[in-house]
Amino acid sequence: MPKVIYVGDDGQEMAVDAVVGESVMATAVKNGVPGIVGECGGNASCATCHVWVREEFASAVGLPNDMEEDLLDLAVSERRDGSRLSCQLEVRPELDGLTVDVPPVQP
Repeated sequence: MPKVIYVGDDGQEMAVDAVVGESVMATAVKNGVPGIVGECGGNASCATCHVWVREEFASAVGLPNDMEEDLLDLAVSERRDGSRLSCQLEVRPELDGLTVDVPPVQP
């Protein structure tokens, strides 16, 4: 079972077991990760699951599509190179150890 590591604004790490095929957002919500709201339930319509993917995983998760790009522009926290909506990141075995930083504020 792959692990996803969520790093809060305070630097505290929370490593959780993830189910292959679920989103990084659903994994966070199910495990009570602070800062991941997922208000729209993973329908890519709110940007309350914004995360910053660490550079070493950027190529593995790929680039956001046009709709995600538009939503990231609306995110409250600053946009960075690794900005993604965690609802759009599907857990795959090769993402074991995926580390994402959780912004201090979500919309």
